[in-house]
Amino acid sequence: MLERHPLVQTILRLARERKVITAADVLRGTRTQVSRQYVTRVLRMLTRAGRLVRAGTTRGARYALPRHVHLLHPVVRRRLRNMGLSEGQVFDDLRLAAPFIDRLPRNVRDVVSYGFHEMLNNAIEHSESDHIEVAVGRTAQEAYFTVNDFGVGVFHNVMRKRHLTSALDAIQDLLKGKTTTAPNAHSGEGIFFTSRVADVFLLESDRHRLTVDNTIPDHFIGTLDRRKRGTRVTFRIALASARTLQEVFRRYTVDEADPAFDRSEVRIKLYTLGTSFVSRSHARRLLVGLEKFRSVILDFQDVQTIGQGFADEIFRVFRLRHPETDVVPVNMVEAVQFMVRRAREGA
Repeated sequence: MLERHPLVQTILRLARERKVITAADVLRGTRTQVSRQYVTRVLRMLTRAGRLVRAGTTRGARYALPRHVHLLHPVVRRRLRNMGLSEGQVFDDLRLAAPFIDRLPRNVRDVVSYGFHEMLNNAIEHSESDHIEVAVGRTAQEAYFTVNDFGVGVFHNVMRKRHLTSALDAIQDLLKGKTTTAPNAHSGEGIFFTSRVADVFLLESDRHRLTVDNTIPDHFIGTLDRRKRGTRVTFRIALASARTLQEVFRRYTVDEADPAFDRSEVRIKLYTLGTSFVSRSHARRLLVGLEKFRSVILDFQDVQTIGQGFADEIFRVFRLRHPETDVVPVNMVEAVQFMVRRAREGA
């Protein structure tokens, strides 16, 4: 029925050729005399039928085929005053301004929504920043968002509240999970899970950058050329990603009948930065807070050797003090396997 309207074929042809069109484009592109009101009415009919997607209102409205929706608003940015903000309301407003969000694959949309809500909530409640900048965008290959504040900075905040001596200590704590500067109000799961549902997750503050690249997978700690006041989060995920929130949550749950966050994962190489030898003191720093979990995976990828004290502290002393926490080493070279086995035999 819709196809019988004389303007429909012209509008769809223009949308295929130009990717993004306006009512004025249709008026110029048709050979028949029609009013702007009639063109707008047909465009609305095509939008309601799902043949076109609209962005904007009145004379500023732009239209595209569903497969070209990302061209309507490749990126939407907002600068928000941090007073009475609700992350849910902000995301709903962005969805209206950026129609491509609702047309993302369901699993990708759920992941983006979860990560955005968690990271904006962190900025609202912990940054002490007067303003927060957010952006959400889509390319032909991926969806992404950023949350940028100008407050105390995430690493400094964790250092201050947990009495740590360096930003590296703060980064290591954040990667374990269950690290929060407001334990009465938060579980400390936000950054941990958001960094694991993304393809690539960047956390930048002061002169430090944490990169979690789950496509490799690996973690990196780098230095910024210029100091970043506050915290900037960048989150990216491929449109073709098969990752789901449920899959990631299950990975860090020991018993699915009791879906609690009770498994953590620690990359040992992050404790070897600046040294080729990991000692008992490194182990003690690594183990802080891990007694909260029922299972801890220690990933020894890229670690060529460990000290006897390091192995003893983790696989004998910690095991005796916290028998309810199962420590599972993975990706060990032969030299590391030998030290771990020796420590366990001494328990």
